[in-house]
Amino acid sequence: MNLILLFEEDFVNDGLVRLTGRRLQHVLEVHRAEVGQELCVGLCGGMIGRGRVARLDKDVLEMEVVLERQPPPKLPVTLLLALPRPPVFKRVLLAATSMGVARIVLMNSARVEKSFWKSRVLAGDNLQEPLVLGLEQARDTVLPEVLLRPRFRPLVEDELPELCAGTTCLVAHPVAAGPCPSGLSGPVTLAIGPEGGFIPYEVDKLSECGFVPISLGERILRVETAVPAVLSRLF
Repeated sequence: MNLILLFEEDFVNDGLVRLTGRRLQHVLEVHRAEVGQELCVGLCGGMIGRGRVARLDKDVLEMEVVLERQPPPKLPVTLLLALPRPPVFKRVLLAATSMGVARIVLMNSARVEKSFWKSRVLAGDNLQEPLVLGLEQARDTVLPEVLLRPRFRPLVEDELPELCAGTTCLVAHPVAAGPCPSGLSGPVTLAIGPEGGFIPYEVDKLSECGFVPISLGERILRVETAVPAVLSRLF
């Protein structure tokens, strides 16, 4: 981790945090820190700063913390993501969070298997884990907003017009005529489908909401490759 993400419950007092578990093990095994060493820290939803190691053993890490600067700005992106297969779900969310996506809408599609919505990866801490890992990787502290929308048509007809209002609306589609734009500066709503892409009906419904189909070329990419590839091209 490039940043140790802190939560309010970690604070013993205003300037001292006490950590155990995964973060302690990472500091011991990866950072190999010592008492007196400073590490990059950040408060979830708040400022970034430094933590000076005051105590470190196999049971606990205590740091004296000073938070002094703002986290990096978010990408002005709402990512409409057809729910990926559980084996790659966490990787996709980690990548999107690391790149600074502000909002992620996990949506349904005809090519998304119904069983995916019952997967444990969507439950509680399992959903939170890749988001936290993404923040730690990118030295960020602000979690993206994550919305679960298991019904395609109500999302597109009832919510999407408001969600994408005032944004450039794009849908990544393997057979799109237009290339992916680059160098955008304003807010974007980007839809990325499942393996194999959205079906024609879904592309038509998105087009009715103002979405323009775009392509990265002849190669059809996996979702975990397409997400960072399109985002890096856009901005």
